[in-house]
Amino acid sequence: MTYTTLISTNDLNKNMENENWLIIDCRFDLMNADKGPLMYSESHLPRAIYANLEEDLSGPVIEGKTGRHPLPALSEFSNLLTSWGVDASVQVIVYDNLGGMIAARLWWMLRWLGHEKVAVLDGGWKKWTDERRPINKEVPIAKPRQFVAKEQLHLLANAEEAAEASQNDQKCLLDARSEDRFRGENETFDVIAGHIPGAISAPCMRNLDSNGCFVDQETLRNIYSSLLNGVETRDTILYCGSGITAAHDVLAILHAGLGDCKLYPGSWSHWITDPNRPVATGVK
Repeated sequence: MTYTTLISTNDLNKNMENENWLIIDCRFDLMNADKGPLMYSESHLPRAIYANLEEDLSGPVIEGKTGRHPLPALSEFSNLLTSWGVDASVQVIVYDNLGGMIAARLWWMLRWLGHEKVAVLDGGWKKWTDERRPINKEVPIAKPRQFVAKEQLHLLANAEEAAEASQNDQKCLLDARSEDRFRGENETFDVIAGHIPGAISAPCMRNLDSNGCFVDQETLRNIYSSLLNGVETRDTILYCGSGITAAHDVLAILHAGLGDCKLYPGSWSHWITDPNRPVATGVK
Protein backbone atom coordinates (compact mmCIF):
# COMPACT_ATOMS: atom_id res chain seq x y z
CA MET A 1 0.00 0.00 0.00
CA THR A 2 1.19 3.50 -0.84
CA TYR A 3 0.66 6.39 1.58
CA THR A 4 0.34 9.86 0.07
CA THR A 5 -1.19 12.10 2.77
CA LEU A 6 -1.26 10.71 6.33
CA ILE A 7 -0.19 7.47 7.95
CA SER A 8 -1.22 6.17 11.37
CA THR A 9 1.22 5.12 14.06
CA ASN A 10 -0.14 1.57 13.77
CA ASP A 11 0.56 1.37 10.04
CA LEU A 12 4.04 2.82 10.41
CA ASN A 13 4.85 0.43 13.24
CA LYS A 14 3.93 -2.53 11.04
CA ASN A 15 6.41 -1.38 8.42
CA MET A 16 9.33 -0.27 10.58
CA GLU A 17 11.62 -2.96 9.16
CA ASN A 18 10.76 -2.29 5.52
CA GLU A 19 14.03 -1.37 3.81
CA ASN A 20 12.12 0.46 1.11
CA TRP A 21 10.70 2.92 3.62
CA LEU A 22 12.56 6.03 4.76
CA ILE A 23 11.60 7.80 7.99
CA ILE A 24 12.55 11.46 8.38
CA ASP A 25 12.47 13.42 11.63
CA CYS A 26 11.55 17.08 11.01
CA ARG A 27 11.27 18.29 14.59
CA PHE A 28 12.09 21.97 14.90
CA ASP A 29 11.50 25.05 17.03
CA LEU A 30 11.08 28.30 15.10
CA MET A 31 12.11 30.25 18.21
CA ASN A 32 15.20 28.12 18.90
CA ALA A 33 16.86 26.61 15.83
CA ASP A 34 19.18 24.43 17.92
CA LYS A 35 16.35 22.58 19.66
CA GLY A 36 15.31 20.30 16.79
CA PRO A 37 18.75 18.75 16.20
CA LEU A 38 19.17 18.38 19.96
CA MET A 39 15.87 16.53 20.30
CA TYR A 40 16.88 14.22 17.46
CA SER A 41 20.26 13.47 19.08
CA GLU A 42 18.54 12.55 22.34
CA SER A 43 16.04 10.13 20.78
CA HIS A 44 14.05 9.53 17.61
CA LEU A 45 12.12 6.85 15.76
CA PRO A 46 14.27 3.87 14.79
CA ARG A 47 16.03 4.31 11.42
CA ALA A 48 14.94 7.96 11.20
CA ILE A 49 17.27 10.51 9.64
CA TYR A 50 17.03 14.21 10.47
CA ALA A 51 15.92 17.04 8.17
CA ASN A 52 16.71 20.53 9.41
CA LEU A 53 14.13 23.12 8.37
CA GLU A 54 16.64 25.93 7.93
CA GLU A 55 19.61 23.95 6.61
CA ASP A 56 17.94 21.26 4.50
CA LEU A 57 14.45 22.47 3.64
CA SER A 58 15.21 26.14 2.96
CA GLY A 59 17.53 28.07 0.70
CA PRO A 60 19.59 31.16 1.54
CA VAL A 61 17.66 34.16 2.80
CA ILE A 62 18.37 37.31 0.78
CA GLU A 63 17.35 40.42 2.71
CA GLY A 64 14.66 42.35 0.90
CA LYS A 65 14.23 39.74 -1.84
CA THR A 66 13.14 36.44 -0.30
CA GLY A 67 10.88 35.33 2.49
CA ARG A 68 12.18 33.81 5.72
CA HIS A 69 12.27 30.25 4.37
CA PRO A 70 12.78 30.31 0.59
CA LEU A 71 12.84 27.02 -1.25
CA PRO A 72 16.30 25.56 -1.84
CA ALA A 73 17.58 25.27 -5.40
CA LEU A 74 15.93 22.33 -7.13
CA SER A 75 19.28 20.74 -7.99
CA GLU A 76 20.61 21.07 -4.43
CA PHE A 77 17.49 19.57 -2.88
CA SER A 78 17.50 16.75 -5.44
CA ASN A 79 21.09 15.95 -4.52
CA LEU A 80 20.14 15.93 -0.85
CA LEU A 81 17.31 13.47 -1.54
CA THR A 82 19.76 11.28 -3.44
CA SER A 83 22.10 11.29 -0.45
CA TRP A 84 19.22 10.38 1.84
CA GLY A 85 18.35 7.39 -0.32
CA VAL A 86 15.14 8.52 -1.98
CA ASP A 87 14.21 7.20 -5.40
CA ALA A 88 10.85 6.61 -7.05
CA SER A 89 10.36 3.30 -5.23
CA VAL A 90 10.83 4.61 -1.68
CA GLN A 91 7.93 5.30 0.66
CA VAL A 92 8.87 8.35 2.72
CA ILE A 93 7.34 9.01 6.14
CA VAL A 94 7.88 12.38 7.81
CA TYR A 95 7.08 13.43 11.37
CA ASP A 96 7.62 16.27 13.81
CA ASN A 97 6.60 17.47 17.26
CA LEU A 98 4.13 20.14 16.09
CA GLY A 99 1.17 18.26 14.68
CA GLY A 100 2.78 18.02 11.26
CA MET A 101 3.39 21.76 10.86
CA ILE A 102 7.05 21.28 9.87
CA ALA A 103 6.75 17.77 8.41
CA ALA A 104 4.15 19.03 5.94
CA ARG A 105 6.81 21.32 4.45
CA LEU A 106 8.95 18.32 3.48
CA TRP A 107 5.84 16.41 2.40
CA TRP A 108 4.99 19.26 0.03
CA MET A 109 8.57 19.66 -1.22
CA LEU A 110 8.74 16.01 -2.22
CA ARG A 111 5.47 16.35 -4.10
CA TRP A 112 6.79 19.54 -5.71
CA LEU A 113 9.58 17.43 -7.22
CA GLY A 114 7.21 14.68 -8.30
CA HIS A 115 7.53 12.17 -5.44
CA GLU A 116 4.02 11.27 -4.31
CA LYS A 117 4.93 8.34 -2.05
CA VAL A 118 5.25 10.50 1.04
CA ALA A 119 3.04 10.78 4.10
CA VAL A 120 2.98 12.66 7.39
CA LEU A 121 2.78 10.61 10.58
CA ASP A 122 -0.58 11.53 12.10
CA GLY A 123 -0.03 12.64 15.68
CA GLY A 124 3.72 12.72 15.13
CA TRP A 125 6.29 12.33 17.87
CA LYS A 126 3.79 12.88 20.68
CA LYS A 127 1.40 10.13 19.65
CA TRP A 128 4.23 7.72 18.90
CA THR A 129 5.85 8.20 22.31
CA ASP A 130 2.51 8.36 24.19
CA GLU A 131 1.85 4.88 22.80
CA ARG A 132 5.28 3.78 24.07
CA ARG A 133 6.44 2.71 20.65
CA PRO A 134 10.16 2.10 20.03
CA ILE A 135 12.67 4.96 19.92
CA ASN A 136 16.47 5.03 20.02
CA LYS A 137 19.51 7.29 19.58
CA GLU A 138 21.17 5.47 16.71
CA VAL A 139 21.98 7.58 13.65
CA PRO A 140 21.49 5.42 10.55
CA ILE A 141 23.92 5.46 7.65
CA ALA A 142 22.02 6.54 4.56
CA LYS A 143 22.30 4.41 1.43
CA PRO A 144 22.16 6.79 -1.55
CA ARG A 145 19.69 6.17 -4.35
CA GLN A 146 19.34 8.31 -7.45
CA PHE A 147 16.53 10.82 -7.11
CA VAL A 148 15.16 12.15 -10.39
CA ALA A 149 13.25 15.40 -9.97
CA LYS A 150 10.10 15.99 -12.00
CA GLU A 151 9.08 19.48 -10.98
CA GLN A 152 5.32 19.94 -10.62
CA LEU A 153 4.90 23.60 -11.52
CA HIS A 154 1.14 23.42 -11.05
CA LEU A 155 1.74 23.15 -7.29
CA LEU A 156 3.58 26.49 -7.14
CA ALA A 157 2.35 30.08 -7.10
CA ASN A 158 4.23 33.36 -6.99
CA ALA A 159 3.38 36.82 -5.65
CA GLU A 160 1.82 37.95 -8.93
CA GLU A 161 -0.50 34.94 -9.00
CA ALA A 162 -1.43 35.53 -5.35
CA ALA A 163 -2.25 39.15 -6.16
CA GLU A 164 -4.39 38.11 -9.12
CA ALA A 165 -6.20 35.46 -7.07
CA SER A 166 -6.99 38.00 -4.36
CA GLN A 167 -9.00 40.05 -6.87
CA ASN A 168 -10.67 37.24 -8.82
CA ASP A 169 -13.97 35.75 -7.64
CA GLN A 170 -13.17 32.59 -9.60
CA LYS A 171 -10.06 32.01 -7.50
CA CYS A 172 -9.35 31.67 -3.79
CA LEU A 173 -6.46 32.83 -1.60
CA LEU A 174 -6.22 31.22 1.84
CA ASP A 175 -4.01 32.38 4.74
CA ALA A 176 -2.93 29.53 7.03
CA ARG A 177 -1.64 31.69 9.90
CA SER A 178 -3.48 32.21 13.16
CA GLU A 179 -6.46 34.55 13.08
CA ASP A 180 -4.74 37.22 15.15
CA ARG A 181 -1.76 37.36 12.78
CA PHE A 182 -4.16 37.48 9.83
CA ARG A 183 -5.86 40.50 11.39
CA GLY A 184 -2.50 42.19 11.91
CA GLU A 185 -2.41 41.62 15.66
CA ASN A 186 0.33 39.88 17.67
CA GLU A 187 2.80 39.60 14.75
CA THR A 188 5.79 37.72 16.17
CA PHE A 189 7.92 36.99 13.08
CA ASP A 190 7.56 39.66 10.40
CA VAL A 191 8.24 43.39 10.42
CA ILE A 192 4.89 44.27 8.84
CA ALA A 193 1.61 42.89 10.16
CA GLY A 194 -1.52 42.07 8.22
CA HIS A 195 -2.53 39.95 5.25
CA ILE A 196 -2.85 40.02 1.48
CA PRO A 197 -6.03 41.94 0.61
CA GLY A 198 -8.79 39.59 -0.45
CA ALA A 199 -7.34 36.59 1.37
CA ILE A 200 -9.49 34.39 3.60
CA SER A 201 -8.32 33.26 7.04
CA ALA A 202 -7.82 29.48 7.20
CA PRO A 203 -5.78 28.78 10.36
CA CYS A 204 -3.94 25.48 10.04
CA MET A 205 -4.57 24.67 13.70
CA ARG A 206 -8.18 23.94 12.74
CA ASN A 207 -6.89 20.84 10.98
CA LEU A 208 -5.99 19.24 14.31
CA ASP A 209 -7.90 17.88 17.27
CA SER A 210 -6.97 18.41 20.92
CA ASN A 211 -4.47 15.52 20.73
CA GLY A 212 -2.55 16.97 17.80
CA CYS A 213 -3.97 14.53 15.24
CA PHE A 214 -5.80 15.54 12.09
CA VAL A 215 -9.55 15.76 12.43
CA ASP A 216 -11.51 13.29 10.31
CA GLN A 217 -11.78 13.67 6.56
CA GLU A 218 -15.45 14.65 6.60
CA THR A 219 -14.76 17.50 9.01
CA LEU A 220 -11.85 18.69 6.88
CA ARG A 221 -14.00 18.47 3.77
CA ASN A 222 -16.70 20.60 5.41
CA ILE A 223 -14.19 23.20 6.64
CA TYR A 224 -12.52 23.71 3.29
CA SER A 225 -15.59 23.32 1.11
CA SER A 226 -17.07 26.23 3.03
CA LEU A 227 -13.91 28.33 2.63
CA LEU A 228 -13.52 27.54 -1.07
CA ASN A 229 -17.20 28.32 -1.70
CA GLY A 230 -17.28 26.56 -5.05
CA VAL A 231 -13.78 27.54 -6.24
CA GLU A 232 -11.78 24.63 -7.63
CA THR A 233 -8.69 23.61 -5.66
CA ARG A 234 -6.55 24.08 -8.78
CA ASP A 235 -7.55 27.76 -8.60
CA THR A 236 -6.72 28.04 -4.90
CA ILE A 237 -3.47 29.41 -3.45
CA LEU A 238 -2.26 28.86 0.12
CA TYR A 239 0.18 31.07 1.97
CA CYS A 240 1.33 31.65 5.55
CA GLY A 241 4.26 33.51 7.12
CA SER A 242 7.12 31.87 5.25
CA GLY A 243 5.74 28.90 3.34
CA ILE A 244 5.84 26.37 6.18
CA THR A 245 2.41 25.99 7.78
CA ALA A 246 0.59 26.70 4.50
CA ALA A 247 1.71 23.22 3.45
CA HIS A 248 -0.32 21.89 6.39
CA ASP A 249 -3.49 23.30 4.82
CA VAL A 250 -2.47 21.92 1.41
CA LEU A 251 -2.09 18.50 3.05
CA ALA A 252 -5.44 18.78 4.85
CA ILE A 253 -7.25 19.75 1.64
CA LEU A 254 -5.75 16.85 -0.30
CA HIS A 255 -6.43 14.41 2.56
CA ALA A 256 -10.04 15.61 2.57
CA GLY A 257 -10.31 14.43 -1.03
CA LEU A 258 -10.68 17.91 -2.51
CA GLY A 259 -7.55 17.85 -4.67
CA ASP A 260 -4.28 19.74 -5.03
CA CYS A 261 -3.91 23.45 -4.30
CA LYS A 262 -1.05 25.77 -5.13
CA LEU A 263 1.38 26.99 -2.49
CA TYR A 264 3.02 30.42 -2.49
CA PRO A 265 6.39 29.46 -0.94
CA GLY A 266 7.54 33.01 -0.21
CA SER A 267 4.25 33.77 1.53
CA TRP A 268 3.73 36.86 3.69
CA SER A 269 7.42 37.39 4.50
CA HIS A 270 8.12 37.61 0.76
CA TRP A 271 5.00 39.63 -0.05
CA ILE A 272 6.09 42.46 2.23
CA THR A 273 9.56 42.78 0.65
CA ASP A 274 7.93 44.96 -2.02
CA PRO A 275 6.54 48.18 -0.50
CA ASN A 276 4.22 48.55 -3.50
CA ARG A 277 2.27 45.44 -2.58
CA PRO A 278 -0.89 46.23 -0.63
CA VAL A 279 -1.44 45.21 2.99
CA ALA A 280 -4.77 44.68 4.74
CA THR A 281 -5.59 44.37 8.43
CA GLY A 282 -8.72 43.35 10.28
CA VAL A 283 -11.01 40.48 9.41
CA LYS A 284 -11.17 41.20 5.65
